[in-house]
Amino acid sequence: MITPRVEIDLEKITQNARCLTGRLGPRGISVTGVTKAVCGHPGVAEAMLTGGVVGLADSRIRSVMRMRQAGIRCPISMIRAPMVQEVADVIRYCDTSHNSEKSTILNLGATARQEGKTHQVILTVEMGDMRDGILPEDLNDLASLVVATPGLALKGVAANFACLSNVAPTAKDMAKFSRLADKVEGECGPYVAVASGGSSANLAWALGKEPTGRVNNLRLGEAILLGIDPVSGQPIDGLHTDAFALFAEVIEANLKPSSMPMRPSAPTFGKPFLISNGDQRHRAVLAVGRQDTDATGLFLPSGFGFAGASSDHTVVDTGKTSVSVGSEMKFGMNYAALIRAMSASDVEKVVHHGLPIKRTSTDTRPQPFLRLI
Repeated sequence: MITPRVEIDLEKITQNARCLTGRLGPRGISVTGVTKAVCGHPGVAEAMLTGGVVGLADSRIRSVMRMRQAGIRCPISMIRAPMVQEVADVIRYCDTSHNSEKSTILNLGATARQEGKTHQVILTVEMGDMRDGILPEDLNDLASLVVATPGLALKGVAANFACLSNVAPTAKDMAKFSRLADKVEGECGPYVAVASGGSSANLAWALGKEPTGRVNNLRLGEAILLGIDPVSGQPIDGLHTDAFALFAEVIEANLKPSSMPMRPSAPTFGKPFLISNGDQRHRAVLAVGRQDTDATGLFLPSGFGFAGASSDHTVVDTGKTSVSVGSEMKFGMNYAALIRAMSASDVEKVVHHGLPIKRTSTDTRPQPFLRLI
């Protein structure tokens, strides 16, 4: 098969989505599946929908268009505030967009009127992550603007946590967010249908014992795709952590010194030469690099070590294990590695439907392996 490639097990994604929607549903919280890490891959989107998410969300309009062109008709939200040149396409392809800027809101309204549509707006509130969002004291003014703008409808409010700061929300934070939703509803008129409390970073709170208040939605990507809590980095109980795997081909395999320090051979000329420390180890050079993925975010086979990566090579210390040129090495990926691999045009994407389930998050980290081809 072609390498490098990402293999995707859609059944495990469906099972992760089904597990999370099943656990959050009794708490009064629906799930929107976030597809940005997979660039709007239609198969992954359908797997999330099969698992019970109420809609999809993405941050790139091209990914939304990809899903629409594949025939996906469910509600889709644009969760990054639209750029000026994206407004027309957001009105055309998205049911809802998350916003925090007055000028963008007015632009959306004008474009929606031209298209003869009513576009739904969710206002993003700054709750301490310090990325994007309206300051709480300004929320009602912007909500009133949305209500007064023809072509727009205020659908709800949303918060972001642990996107920039990597700090998980507290019960106090979520109670404050609920009060803001109440205040918007009380002072601006329309019913706040959606109070989207955050992302996968909110799961510890959402699945705990604290009251959920007005929060009735979470936007989940990493938890569904990788089964990981993004704040702690730990597997979430009951979820599959191996729905995605990256395969790369070994293009060089040799015994090499464990280190090759540079030493000047002649002070007069300053030309260096390499001196080996004599400790020989097996090293494999793979045809995948930083252009294809975040090499530091790969989970290596047991007993192997990451030696380094350049733009198109990754070097793995295989210790006493000898590998062959032409063999494949399989890696698990963290979220950063997944995003880059799914975005890379030179990385093939291979979808599997309903593969046997061999491991869940109750096991250790994914244990990648070598496979001869």
